Amino acid sequence: MAKTKTVYFCNNCGAESSRWLGRCPQCGQWNTMVEEVVRETKKSSSAAYEPVDKKRPKPVALTEIRTEDAPRILTGYGEINRVLGGGIVPGSLVLLGGDPGIGKSTLLLQVSGAIADNEGTVLYASGEESQMQLKLRAERLGINSERLQVMADTNLDAVLKEAADHPPTLLVIDSIQTVFTDDVESAPGSVSQVRECTARLLRFAKERSVPVCIIGHVTKEGNIAGPRMLEHMVDVVLYFEGERSYQFRILRAIKNRFGSTSETGLFSMDGAGLVELLNPSATLLAERTEDETGSAVMAYLEGIRPILVEVQSLVVNTAFGMPRRTSIGYDLNRLIVLLAVLEKRCQFSLGNKDVYVNVIGGLKVNEPACDLSVAVAIVSNLMNRPVPSDMVILGEVGLTGNVRSIPRLEQRLAEAAKLGFKRFIVPDGNVKQLKELRDDIKVKGVVTVQEAMQAVFGGKNIR
Repeated sequence: MAKTKTVYFCNNCGAESSRWLGRCPQCGQWNTMVEEVVRETKKSSSAAYEPVDKKRPKPVALTEIRTEDAPRILTGYGEINRVLGGGIVPGSLVLLGGDPGIGKSTLLLQVSGAIADNEGTVLYASGEESQMQLKLRAERLGINSERLQVMADTNLDAVLKEAADHPPTLLVIDSIQTVFTDDVESAPGSVSQVRECTARLLRFAKERSVPVCIIGHVTKEGNIAGPRMLEHMVDVVLYFEGERSYQFRILRAIKNRFGSTSETGLFSMDGAGLVELLNPSATLLAERTEDETGSAVMAYLEGIRPILVEVQSLVVNTAFGMPRRTSIGYDLNRLIVLLAVLEKRCQFSLGNKDVYVNVIGGLKVNEPACDLSVAVAIVSNLMNRPVPSDMVILGEVGLTGNVRSIPRLEQRLAEAAKLGFKRFIVPDGNVKQLKELRDDIKVKGVVTVQEAMQAVFGGKNIR
């Protein structure tokens, strides 16, 4: 009978220790050691790093390598292709993380169906669902391809043997926390199992030039469950974000060795699965009504992509001694700072008011460029005066009450102009950088918050 022993692994770097340590001796992180009970085996622990075909690779001159021989694999979704930098690179290892129920499995199943229809065979290995359950979900999503093969098995060795015997165009593992290998005597999802299984998938992807997509569950802190080094081992790390009570989802690249990490993809969840949002600004503003107080439109950057979204505010007299400040989709600390600036620099009385701010659509807007629009929405409801329906307000608000410049103003204006917005309140520092605009576009540069309020609610006209 194999002997058991207790080992402690670092969740951050994967370091191993025979006793618990408050601080990892390798990465220096505190309270990252987790306990695991493993069995001693005679099998080599370096199996993951051995070549699949037992052949040692030889060095090749960089000039002799031809990239055109291995074009990127198109996923069938333009939003995903843009996030990946043009498609899936052959031989790459992609990690997709996200909260439970956000749609990770649905997204990869839809991608698998599209690749099976247009590119080649896809092997979808699931350790969480049976083949019949996968079939039921595929029928709901409208997926029915002969080249999409599903495998319900948690033994990674069996999955890799099937993939080696019949090489697919894409291999999907759902999820990395449910698969195991017999060479590691610990429970699936443990640090040692996740590390070993990921290493074997990485080796398989590089040697066979087969792209592998793995799903990773996240902890309550928002990190991928398992060792932190998992994100260092893979080529691409994608996070699927959004509120389950809302229909919008955001695909964000945290790490990408083959493209930019500034691109994002937007989706909408409905009964038939995930649908691309080709024009998210129009979707987010579709139900906006005119002449409402406490409403303003801002253009924030999701990566490098400008998106127009409505921010709403409600200001009421407080019924308690301490006024409430509540924010949904906007940083609460920045809201508190804005209220202090409005009271100190603009002489608005807000100390006895409850202030509520909500970003429509369930999106999280943390960009400083949206400060001025939030401030205008608050003043609009406080004064009971609506913001012009064709106006977009942009700018970062400083503690002195000045309005600071923001990046990529031209892209924001161009996106707003497509939707019919013609008047803009922007930082004065950005006006000098603008090139020629359309004759029907009116831009007003402001230096302070007071000037912005005068431009929106009265005083000087926008020229």
